[in-house]
Amino acid sequence: MHDLSNSLIFAAVFALLCWWLGTGVILWLVRRPAHTFGTSLGFLGVLLILGLWGSWVSMQSQSVANAYLGFGSVIVMWAWHEMAFLSGRLTGSRRVPLDASATGWQRLQQSVQVVLHHELALLLNFGLLWWMQIDQPNHVALCTFALLWCMRVSAKLNLFFGVPEVGLQYLPSHLTYLGSYFKQGRVSLFFYATVAVSSGTWLWLVWQAQQGVVALTAGWVLLASLLGLAILEHVLMMFPVPLQKLWGWAMSHRQESSFAPPLHAMAPSATLAPVNLVVQGDKP
Repeated sequence: MHDLSNSLIFAAVFALLCWWLGTGVILWLVRRPAHTFGTSLGFLGVLLILGLWGSWVSMQSQSVANAYLGFGSVIVMWAWHEMAFLSGRLTGSRRVPLDASATGWQRLQQSVQVVLHHELALLLNFGLLWWMQIDQPNHVALCTFALLWCMRVSAKLNLFFGVPEVGLQYLPSHLTYLGSYFKQGRVSLFFYATVAVSSGTWLWLVWQAQQGVVALTAGWVLLASLLGLAILEHVLMMFPVPLQKLWGWAMSHRQESSFAPPLHAMAPSATLAPVNLVVQGDKP
């Protein structure tokens, strides 16, 4: 029992470290000079390929080692996607601020255009993992990617509908135009709905483990911990908490980019990375 408790605590700490370190590394990389982006993407591209291979290996049998392998493989895959977006190399067809007069359907169209190519890349990655998962017993990798994607979509929609804290400090200088797509204001009913559903899901998972319906494994703890972090970051969109202090070592300087757009119509960005750094909305 003591060994089991230690292994579960280790899994939770591992998930926390992946979230903190993964976020910090990306924040640091996108604040370096723009000429370094190609090298960073190339290195992370190698990790992306290794992540796909690691996911495939992890899916083939259920074990503690494969749970960590599947989880870690998806984290490095996600890092490539975030770097591709935050470097400005893979965003969307629209790369300018939101039109000042855009509302309703027009605002939605422009918001989708800003991130469309990146979203399609994520869906392609998810589809590949889904295909790899066919007839394989271990679902940690697929579930990790699905969890990241779902909570990221939730964060995007909440920033579209409006939250008090949107966090511009996380945007690199060449993507400051994204701030014009964020809506800073009172939380919407959609925010309460998404937090309620995600929190209910987390409590249901905990209840199932307590009742013995599901086995309390390392894979379960990794996923539950990641979901808990995503919920926490959603809640913190309501409060002015300086989360950037967690990554002071990564945000100590702003990258000087020759293609940075003018700073206007700005509002802050989201808090969760790699889960929800890249989102859309507009400033009222």
